[in-house]
Amino acid sequence: MDRVSSTMKQVSNPLPKVLSRRAGGGGPEAERESFERAQTVSINKAINAQEVAVKEKHARTCILGTHHEKGAQTFWSVVNRLPLSGNAVLCWKFCHVFHKLLQDGHSNVLKDSMRYKNELSDMSRMWGHLSEGYGQLCSIYLKLLRTKMEFHTKNPRFPGNLQMSDRQLDEAGENDVNNFFQLTVEMFDYLECELNLFQTVFSSLDMSRSVSVTAAGQCRLAPLIQVILDCSHLYDYTVKLLFKLHSCLPADTLQGHRDRFLEQFQKLKDLFYRSSNLQYFKQLIQIPQLPENPPNFLRASALSEHISPVVVIPAEASSPDSEPITDLVEMDAASQSLFDNKFDDIFGSSVSCDPFNFNSQNGMSKDDKDRLIEQLYREITGLKEELENFKAESTRGAVQLRGRASELEAELAEQQHLKQQAQDESEFLRTELEELKKQREDTEKAQRSLTEVERRAQANEQRYSKLKEKYSELVQNHADLLRKNAEVTKQITVARQAQGDAEQEKKELEDSFQRVSEQAQRKSQEQAEVLETLKRELAASRQELQVLQGTLESSTQAGAEQNNRIASLEQERDRLSQAAEQHRDEMAALQAELQQLQETLSHKQESSRIELEMLQTQLRDKQENAEQVLQQRLAEEQLSLLQGTIHEAKRMVQDALAHMEDPAHVSCTGSADCLLAQTLAASECSERLQDAHSKYLADGAAVGSLLPCLALFAHLVSNTLLQGSATSHVAPVEPADRLLELCKQCGSEAVSYLSALQDPGTVASADCSLVTACLGQISAIGEELRPRGLDVQQEELGDLVDKEMAATAAAIETASARIEEMLSKARAGDTGVKLEVNERILGSCTGLMQAIHVLVLASKDLQREIVESGRGAASPKEFYAKNSRWTEGLISASKAVGWGATVMVDAADLVVQGKGTFEELMVCSREIAASTAQLVAASKVKADKDSANLCKLQQASRGVNQATASVVASTKAGKSQVEEKDSMDFSSMTLTQIKRQEMDSQVRVLELENQLQKERQKLGELRKKHYELAGVAEGWEEDGEWCQPCSSWAADPGKGEAGWRSPACHP
Repeated sequence: MDRVSSTMKQVSNPLPKVLSRRAGGGGPEAERESFERAQTVSINKAINAQEVAVKEKHARTCILGTHHEKGAQTFWSVVNRLPLSGNAVLCWKFCHVFHKLLQDGHSNVLKDSMRYKNELSDMSRMWGHLSEGYGQLCSIYLKLLRTKMEFHTKNPRFPGNLQMSDRQLDEAGENDVNNFFQLTVEMFDYLECELNLFQTVFSSLDMSRSVSVTAAGQCRLAPLIQVILDCSHLYDYTVKLLFKLHSCLPADTLQGHRDRFLEQFQKLKDLFYRSSNLQYFKQLIQIPQLPENPPNFLRASALSEHISPVVVIPAEASSPDSEPITDLVEMDAASQSLFDNKFDDIFGSSVSCDPFNFNSQNGMSKDDKDRLIEQLYREITGLKEELENFKAESTRGAVQLRGRASELEAELAEQQHLKQQAQDESEFLRTELEELKKQREDTEKAQRSLTEVERRAQANEQRYSKLKEKYSELVQNHADLLRKNAEVTKQITVARQAQGDAEQEKKELEDSFQRVSEQAQRKSQEQAEVLETLKRELAASRQELQVLQGTLESSTQAGAEQNNRIASLEQERDRLSQAAEQHRDEMAALQAELQQLQETLSHKQESSRIELEMLQTQLRDKQENAEQVLQQRLAEEQLSLLQGTIHEAKRMVQDALAHMEDPAHVSCTGSADCLLAQTLAASECSERLQDAHSKYLADGAAVGSLLPCLALFAHLVSNTLLQGSATSHVAPVEPADRLLELCKQCGSEAVSYLSALQDPGTVASADCSLVTACLGQISAIGEELRPRGLDVQQEELGDLVDKEMAATAAAIETASARIEEMLSKARAGDTGVKLEVNERILGSCTGLMQAIHVLVLASKDLQREIVESGRGAASPKEFYAKNSRWTEGLISASKAVGWGATVMVDAADLVVQGKGTFEELMVCSREIAASTAQLVAASKVKADKDSANLCKLQQASRGVNQATASVVASTKAGKSQVEEKDSMDFSSMTLTQIKRQEMDSQVRVLELENQLQKERQKLGELRKKHYELAGVAEGWEEDGEWCQPCSSWAADPGKGEAGWRSPACHP
């Protein structure tokens, strides 16, 4: 009792002081002052110059303070007064506490700390000059903290402790592959800083001694607990992001990511292993171990084998002097706890000092009771540890099971997507193959017709030249005759003046000469008519031309004889002045002789004409008979040759089928690539054979094109059958059986088709479509068997890019030249409103072409800059091959620009000629602007955002949009100016007629609205199908997680670059 009374006397004095201090601190200002004083004490105790680890209770008080004031103003106000630049240990412990605040403090800690980022950088550079002690450690730790602040600023979705679910990780990337790509790079940089600090701390310790049990060693090792927590999360997120990127991008693009990951994986694995062996970490944290081998990102199913590393921190083992706190408490409760601790210090603990010791009255001694209590505490502590370990293991197992389930679901969805993508790709390739075959056939036909037209034109030019020369000779002869006739007329006039008595004879001579000249003129006219007839009939034979030439030569000789006769007559006329009588008699004789000559000449011409017609008739009959005999003999020989060729072709295919059943063929193996090559060649040959067969049915003489196709068809089908059988020997069981069965079916269909061709009765009904269908199915199985890694094209993409860009520039220059030519023709041939409209439209088209030319040049400069900055030590061709997807997009965009320029010029030409519509020109201008937008998008994908060439390209793109808007505006203005607006006159119509017209107008309105709705639906489906086909060709994802820009765009010229939108993704 004395002991109890003395104890009560001791207690009665301090209680009023405690109560009075609690009662006096109820105001907000006092509470704030008390909070700041408590925070200052905790921060100074946590961050001091003693080389010991930061105590957990002081760091926890700092963390609770940030949650209480919802920020870090108090923390920084205290830290700014500390000499961090003068003491390395003080700076090191500041970094440790600040790291804890960024991880577990309030979210506003990051915002309040960003203003001190530059000061941290300066301090890092300052401590970096010291190569010994804590100087280098502080420099690297400050760089890590600055990197952590920048990472969380760029990615606000990530909390300070980096704990996120898979769904939150996907939301952080916004389902965009570009964001995931950039996020992976930032995580690599973040993890690189963590590993540098890890390695620097280990290299600064003397691992030959047990440094982890010394105070100095624990001071250096304590911050690594936060580093291990960050590294485990960063490693897990990096693995998941790399698997996601490999499902969306080609493996070559991510080669740098894989190399960097492997390097960091080896470092992290080694550091985790070394840390787990230290005694200091064994008491504070359970460090996970990484797998023996890194994940295989080229195999999508490897994601299911990945186990997320889980770091376990025991609840009461975070620090030797830690205090269990289960919730964030208010500062009043903290103050109460502080006063309670002071009360215990003054009066002693209730556990160690029991003022009412009833146990002693029961006979139990104090030592027995203490031992019992200590034993019970040890048992309770052991049970708590076992319970915590069990909870941690169950939590880790549940997390692993949930991760495994989500990975299996993702793998299932990926397999379904790959299956659908393979089917769509097969359909697209089949459609593209048919289009290419049709284009090649049209090209061959056009080339053949062009060659034939050129040959005919050349022959016509040669014949025309020859006839022109003959006509010139005839005109010259006719002119000579006219000159001689004029001379004779002049001499006769002189003779009439000298001899007046011989006027009658002179008149008769003039008449005779006039008749001779008229006959000569008639001859020349007949010869001219013959020449015109020869011009119209260019297909006449050379023999006819030679006969006509002989006739012309004989006529020329007759004219020469007449000239000689006229000369003799002139001599006789001179002698008329001496002997008039003799001259009169001789003149009569001459007249008689001239008449006889004319009759003889006419008889000769008639007989030569009749003989020429007889010879032509005989020659034509002989030619027809000879041609019929030759055609009949040729048809028989062609038929026998066709029968023999078909027989040999059947034998080749049957030999191939028999060779497939040969046991010796079982050891032969083949690859799916060789099978696809053979199948493609056989399919193309079957198409050519079908065309040759159609020509043969239309023209029985067209066997020359059918025979080579038959031989090549049999050869390629036989090779396909043997290659398919060899490929089935190394394929899985089910595809191998289907492939072998299809090969046999293809061989049977080929034999049936050749048998139908061999029989004259069934040659018209023979069809090669079944063989083509079998070859298509074989090709589909070959695509399934083909290894995915072989899909990358091996062609020289670099040369192709340069060629396509040069071709695009040439197409634009050609289009500009054509527009200038059309403008010149319009100015020469049009007038009035039509000339004004054409000048406005062609002028706007010229401006659009100039803008596109500037954009193409800017794109080439930017492309050259991208290649120079991204290829490193490799060549440009290697850079293009490494970035094949980007290169293919650039090529596709260049082709689209060149094609659009050509189509727009054709549309403008038709509009100027009055044959086209203004709507077609507007659509073409929008399409070419969309193609240039595609080129801009393909060019700026890999460009630096601060590049000057990129700014030029964007400025050129805006110029193209403005030029496109100008074309559309000028076209609309021209359309409204040219359209004829009919006036509506209803004055002469009756009420019934007006009512009838009203009903007809309503019916017409409903029909037009229905047609407009259908056309809009058709346009939407076409755009959707275009987007799907373009996405399959470029390898874009269609599972809804992310999408890349479409290759087809709808343009809104009034909105610049922001006006381009995908018609399928963003309707």
